[in-house]
Amino acid sequence: MMKYILLSILVSFLSQGLSAAQTAAPDSVATLPSAPLAKEEGGTMLWVPDSLADSFRAVLEGRSKIVRDNSNIDLSEKVVVNGDTVPMIIRQKNLGRYDRGLFNFLFIPKGQWQFALTASYGEFSSSDLRVFDLLSDVDVSGHIFSIKPTISYFIRNNISVGLRINYTRAKAGLGSLSLDFSDDMSFDLSDIGYNNEEYSAAITCAQYIGMARSSRFGIFNEVELSFASGNGNFRRPYNGERKNTHSTYMQARLSFSPGVCVFIMKNVSFNVSFGIFGYYMRNEKQTVNGEEMGNRFTSGANFKFNIFNINFGIGVHI
Repeated sequence: MMKYILLSILVSFLSQGLSAAQTAAPDSVATLPSAPLAKEEGGTMLWVPDSLADSFRAVLEGRSKIVRDNSNIDLSEKVVVNGDTVPMIIRQKNLGRYDRGLFNFLFIPKGQWQFALTASYGEFSSSDLRVFDLLSDVDVSGHIFSIKPTISYFIRNNISVGLRINYTRAKAGLGSLSLDFSDDMSFDLSDIGYNNEEYSAAITCAQYIGMARSSRFGIFNEVELSFASGNGNFRRPYNGERKNTHSTYMQARLSFSPGVCVFIMKNVSFNVSFGIFGYYMRNEKQTVNGEEMGNRFTSGANFKFNIFNINFGIGVHI
């Protein structure tokens, strides 16, 4: 570590020294108190210890190993995929003056198709919640179901684009609920129901990073642009009459979901992704008992880890 700190200091000083030498008079030479300089025709020489000479030269030529040591990795290694010879190491574009040795291993090669399916189902009832033991005459139940088939194609090594279809259905009901703390605080609720149904389609783009030569484990980041349409109904009694609020909505969402992917078999992968950032726009209309009540437009963004937005899926690669 001290070696790399010294190299950084020397590079910074040399850049300043050469700049000063170019703008100063022809016979002027930049000086460093702790390192003697020798002036030669056509430039200035800086004294460097023999132990640092090779590393210092590598820094100046953009071949430094400041970030990653590639001495044990064959950057020209080739592998055969579907009859084609492709590089095992995918070099990344170098940003800046110095080569930081950024690359990732080949994880999923160009030309593969991926068929994935994510499904979830959950339900709850009053018998599952102990907190309702404090109340009386409680009848609460609900369930939610979601299925997301996805097809994607790898346009480049470790980079894919795809199409995802989503169907979600949710239903909840409150048969009865009684609460009686005192004469001033008591109420009864009954015969309340809610259901929602949503269809959506999304365009996805995912970039994978292979973590080892074995191509078994990798991480990825997925960008999804989705368009959804749905409707919901909220039913409840009001002043002795049944009220039904019907909502229809259209929504567009841009979301970013990092995750991990593991090949559990040669052509079968298991992946987990986490929704952490998203921006949405939503237009909603409502009617009550068939009479139009109004509409509203909302938008917003969030940047946080949502424990309820964790997706588990299985993928088949061909």
